[in-house]
Amino acid sequence: MATPSSEERLNLPAFGKRLSLRQTVVESLRGLLISGQMKPGELYSAPKLAEQFGISATPVREAMLDLVAEGLIEVVRNKGFRVTKLSSEELDELAEIRRLIEPPIMAAVAANPDPVVKEQVEALRIEARAIVEAAKTKDFLTYVELDTQFHLKFLALHGNQRLVAEVKELRGRSRLFGLDALSESGRLERIAQQHEQLVDLALAGDAPGIKQLMEEHIDHIRQELAEEVTHD
Repeated sequence: MATPSSEERLNLPAFGKRLSLRQTVVESLRGLLISGQMKPGELYSAPKLAEQFGISATPVREAMLDLVAEGLIEVVRNKGFRVTKLSSEELDELAEIRRLIEPPIMAAVAANPDPVVKEQVEALRIEARAIVEAAKTKDFLTYVELDTQFHLKFLALHGNQRLVAEVKELRGRSRLFGLDALSESGRLERIAQQHEQLVDLALAGDAPGIKQLMEEHIDHIRQELAEEVTHD
């Protein structure tokens, strides 16, 4: 039996014509990168990925060039594209920056007594529960997409869109290898459940509590995945 190619092993969504937009492909590929489904050292071709997506090769090639510009993948001449590898030290640095930014901002949101903000926090409960469901069903691409949306929407309640953009870039440069192993052990679901806890703490106005939980949330993700990165 022939060994499946790198592209054939990916769990890709079929977009159809209505979703065959460059940015949609960029976000989906970014999700595959962050979740670790697209792995460093393996080659990926735009035509084969396009076939999996069910669209033409042009928007996929353009999307991959966008990711090249972001430093997430690199061009391998006459062969395709390869995911760039981040060292454990680089991932530690990204996690440290997130730790300096996200916990205090989420604490500020929790301390905000504005009832409109509280309503918007409550609205995030739906996504928080969907993240847990994605963890349970091992839908890692959806897990990463929902997790990113949850945190960016939460941070956006502070009102600083530049900060949100910076955090989005930091998260986009991260890698979450080992999600499958975390899921098998039940640890991914426990991490996922922290999102609804963040909602509860914010609604209670517990700024110190949400700051501490968010610091632990970032630390847990990095610590749980450190061994996977080391063994890559």
